[in-house]
Amino acid sequence: METDFLVIGSGIAGLTFALKVAEGMPEKKITIITKTDADETNTKYAQGGIAGVWDEKNDSYEKHIEDTLIAGDGLCDQSIVEIVVKEGPERIREIIDYGAEFDKDAKGKYSLGKEGGHSENRILHHKDVTGKEIERALLDRLESMANIELINHCFVVDIITQHHLGYLVTKSTLDITCYGVYVLNKQTNQIGKILSKITVLASGGCGQAYRTTTNPKIATGDGIAMVYRAKGKIENMEFIQFHPTALYEPGVSPSFLITEAVRGDGGILRNKSGEAFMERYDERRDLAPRDIVARAIDNEMKRTGTEHVYLDCKHMDKEKFVHHFPNIYEKCVSLGIDPMHHMIPVAPAAHYSCGGVKTDEWGRTSIQNLYACGECASTGLHGANRLASNSLLEAMVFSHRCFIDSCKNVKDISFEYRIPDWKATGTSDPREMILITQSQKELTQIMSDYVGIVRTDVRLERAMKRLDLLFTETEELYRSTKVSPQLSELRNLITVGYLIVKGAQFRKESRGLHYNTDHQHKSDLLQNIIL
Repeated sequence: METDFLVIGSGIAGLTFALKVAEGMPEKKITIITKTDADETNTKYAQGGIAGVWDEKNDSYEKHIEDTLIAGDGLCDQSIVEIVVKEGPERIREIIDYGAEFDKDAKGKYSLGKEGGHSENRILHHKDVTGKEIERALLDRLESMANIELINHCFVVDIITQHHLGYLVTKSTLDITCYGVYVLNKQTNQIGKILSKITVLASGGCGQAYRTTTNPKIATGDGIAMVYRAKGKIENMEFIQFHPTALYEPGVSPSFLITEAVRGDGGILRNKSGEAFMERYDERRDLAPRDIVARAIDNEMKRTGTEHVYLDCKHMDKEKFVHHFPNIYEKCVSLGIDPMHHMIPVAPAAHYSCGGVKTDEWGRTSIQNLYACGECASTGLHGANRLASNSLLEAMVFSHRCFIDSCKNVKDISFEYRIPDWKATGTSDPREMILITQSQKELTQIMSDYVGIVRTDVRLERAMKRLDLLFTETEELYRSTKVSPQLSELRNLITVGYLIVKGAQFRKESRGLHYNTDHQHKSDLLQNIIL
């Protein structure tokens, strides 16, 4: 199969890029591949909204930039922050033109929310299902584009580079080039190849590396792992953001998210004694940045010997709460928790990867003809900690920038026809799926117990030793059995786990989302950890 533009992933980043190319270059073919249904993405589960300077009377670019830099704890790329904040409102207007609807007040003005780390109200939202609304609008728009082909249930196994032509490719190779991908058709179980001139990675995050996560089952870090195997540059993987307030339901995965907007509207965190504890940790109390709130909750849980804290919404106006958070209200009531009469049990859960595939200001990776945008990319915006509701904004800004740059370059790129077919000779079907499922359970336990919100050098060393063993066992299985989505996802999660641990070991300080009790003082040298 040949396509001018290949998009891996169907969230806000991938769909926005594909739509822009389809409209801007109607003569070109665009192919989107996703490993499950088109709408099953991290975007769909984004509740809070999109941050953008909308109320110019009370807000400003400078305030949004400053809030982002403070949250990022010294590691943001300021030039990237300025690009995203200043270009963001125009990208939001485009998504509105595509048909996305955001909540308005009685006067018809957009209702702007406030979340942790923000100095002003600047969050546009659609009740508590903002991501789902954006995904709906983009998919509806997609149906009218004749030059876009959307392929569901197609798993990307690897990025194709010179390595597959028999050349030695290392981290030092200057001209690593992407020619397309090998894909596994989940319905036929056959592996084929898709040749592309431009490939855009929009494959999402890696929350499934942890036992408790708000991410859907598909968030297995596939894109990040594939780029690492292809010798591309990955950075800042130690910065995994734990959302402070996931609904506490033991054994349930993924965890149901209680959006930060609830605290923005007045929700108060309390411990088992009913004490509002956040004032002991930060002067911004419940609206401190997520890294601070998550660590505070983690400390309260350890101090009191409990598995969760509470979010108190009993004092909030019921009509307003139900209107703004209908899904949250319905979910809680279904469990016998009426937020107007009972406090909601919450605990932190792995939520967002601030690091990923290193890109420049146009979304270009270190591999030629390969772009990345969305959560799988490390653009420099988030630094050591993402500011709430900056992720959807980043995805839109960088999908637009990938569109601009790739359309300039596509005319000078030719297909590489020498790519060999995938060879599965000498392998057989796996006899015992438990070899895969049990290893994945072990991985999530290792990451949750040793590489969570609070870390130590000893824990990281233990995690690395155990990951080494899992890696060896899994690679032996990969060489001897036929490729399956489950085995590929396990390999990818182990690779992502390794990258998180290795980045954490290299960072000899506590900064942002990486909190190591053996290195509590920040160093004067601010640097990104590139792997």
